[in-house]
Amino acid sequence: MAKKKSETASKTKKARDIGVDVVPPKRTCTDPHCPFHGTLPVRGQMIEGVVVSDKMDLTVVVSRERRHYVPKFERYERRTSRYSAHNPSCISAKTGEKVRIMECRPLSKTKSFVVVESGV
Repeated sequence: MAKKKSETASKTKKARDIGVDVVPPKRTCTDPHCPFHGTLPVRGQMIEGVVVSDKMDLTVVVSRERRHYVPKFERYERRTSRYSAHNPSCISAKTGEKVRIMECRPLSKTKSFVVVESGV
């Protein structure tokens, strides 16, 4: 007997469209805070940065560097911002990788971003 279409479709969960032009992950996960396989909506800022720490469970620290002009000395200085972001198991970014994170609702005291693309 051949399987019905609905039976095969339920086993391979397709990544949903999050409304942003990013490459969806190839792996699937069961994380409810995943924007592709869970129910977490993303909105607001999109930031590119480098993962500087992945020691926490399902969390990465992303560092973003920017240049700030100092008028007194007529030069630029480097400034760094660090963001805690949720790291879904289907993406699982590691230290040193360039990632793209996007704003979401607060997931904890410090996490208001989620990783949407790795290896940018």
